[in-house]
Amino acid sequence: MPTTSSETPVLDTLMAMTADSIERCGLAPDMLILTRIAALAAMDAPAMSYLAHLEPAMREHMTAQQLQDVLVAIAPIVGTARVMSAATHITEALGIAIAVAERDM
Repeated sequence: MPTTSSETPVLDTLMAMTADSIERCGLAPDMLILTRIAALAAMDAPAMSYLAHLEPAMREHMTAQQLQDVLVAIAPIVGTARVMSAATHITEALGIAIAVAERDM
């Protein structure tokens, strides 16, 4: 059984999976991010999962309105509880990102 010399094998695997997915996907970057946000909401993902998508979203000049529109669009499918949970987790992720940025300044 092969082993890895990395100290972060889980994170490394997730990063490799994400890179492979992006490479193989034909969606425009902004659509890819919105699709992933919708999937995170459907899965009731934690704030840290949304945090991983904030920097790419900002690079694509995405707005809070676009994120809200995604949540509105999926609400009839995933339900109000998941949408409210997603909104809370996105807000938490933004708070974490701001705290980290302030600390690094």
